Amino acid sequence: MKGLADQPNHMIELLERGTTLEDVIDGHVYEQALAEKSVFVVSDLGSLMRQHVQWQLTMPQIRPYYQVQSNSSLVVIEVLASLGLGFVCANKAEVSLVLDHGVPPDNIIFSGVCKQLSHIKHAAKNGVDLLVCDSETELCKIARSHPNARLLVQVTTWAQAAETSMEFGCSLKSCRRLLEAAKDLGVQVVGVTFHVPSSCKDLQAYTHALSDARCVFDMGAELGFNMSILDIGGGFCGSEFQLKQVHTTVRLLLDAYFPTLSGVQVIAQPGSYYVSSAFTLAVNVIGKKVVARDWNGLAQDELTPDDEPEFLYYLNDGVYGSFSSKLLGSTIPAPAVHKRGSTTEEPVFSSSLWGPSCDSLDQLVDHCLLPELSPGDWLVFNNMGAAGLGDLSSFSDPSTIRPPVYYTVSTADWYNIQEAGIAVEDIMKNFSMVQYGAQL
Repeated sequence: MKGLADQPNHMIELLERGTTLEDVIDGHVYEQALAEKSVFVVSDLGSLMRQHVQWQLTMPQIRPYYQVQSNSSLVVIEVLASLGLGFVCANKAEVSLVLDHGVPPDNIIFSGVCKQLSHIKHAAKNGVDLLVCDSETELCKIARSHPNARLLVQVTTWAQAAETSMEFGCSLKSCRRLLEAAKDLGVQVVGVTFHVPSSCKDLQAYTHALSDARCVFDMGAELGFNMSILDIGGGFCGSEFQLKQVHTTVRLLLDAYFPTLSGVQVIAQPGSYYVSSAFTLAVNVIGKKVVARDWNGLAQDELTPDDEPEFLYYLNDGVYGSFSSKLLGSTIPAPAVHKRGSTTEEPVFSSSLWGPSCDSLDQLVDHCLLPELSPGDWLVFNNMGAAGLGDLSSFSDPSTIRPPVYYTVSTADWYNIQEAGIAVEDIMKNFSMVQYGAQL
């Protein structure tokens, strides 16, 4: 059952009918109970494939370019490359990673707000010509280091500005000056990109963003640029409902501003959409503390018989490991308790979850309701694919051992992906498929 994570030949466990992901987690929990109770990850590659089929059905006219920074696992890159996605890379390492997996340079966008000159030169050397640009400073760097670059002008949106303290992108008022500077420097501008965060509930943001994009296209045409790419950015959380909402909003706008006959290719940058639900993290409870809450909801050390207890649990992984996205402002989903053999309904208590470092920053979940746990119990975190599990840089301590990742796919998903017209031979060229349990 010991699948290998991110090796040249990846092992995938094929789950026969009736075997679930929960069964796989149970098996590895049992293994760890006999060993050192280490953190581990179970990946459902079928989820990647289902998300791709869902995208094709919902947004067939918009080509997805995967944001590598969401999860740079080699298996994820290989599967998505086999499915025909393009890739968005934010630095030299990501560009090299994607190129090493046989992705053509034409299918790569070099993004990043402040690109290092050496990274721009690396892109130029490897034929990665499509770059994002949002300022004259960035334009001058690109013109000096990558004269063959083709630029996507990043236009800021009010939804993006409202979410971040720093404004990324070029305002509509500044776009003409940027386009004129590109013309003077002899740099080709081929399109526009923008981003509406998934946290934005007002989908009117797309109305304003697409209107601004149309204005920039018109400015470019006046200056002689042949602009043919529209990138509607990321902002896809992974749910089918949200994807359909966005598609319903942008479909009519695209027909009005960028009709098919215009020849404009429309692309998007889904990241967590693809990988979030594909990874499940299992961690072990290593410590426990009981505190009381006063009337203001503050923790107290002394617990009286009339107080409602709150439990603080310490886990064997934290923000300096698999939960690194918490340091960047992401919200960690509340976990589920791995079954402990009890079938009776247990009372739940206010609980907070902490990593093992005893650092004040190492709080994973501030408040959730859980039954009373004990050291040795297991917690399962779903939807962890975009939390940094696939990125070596997420483990700030070089001595930290990355948790093993056990890759799985069900026979039903495998058949469905073939029925969707995807060539499984391309996916399987670097993978070794074994029946679940064959390694026992």
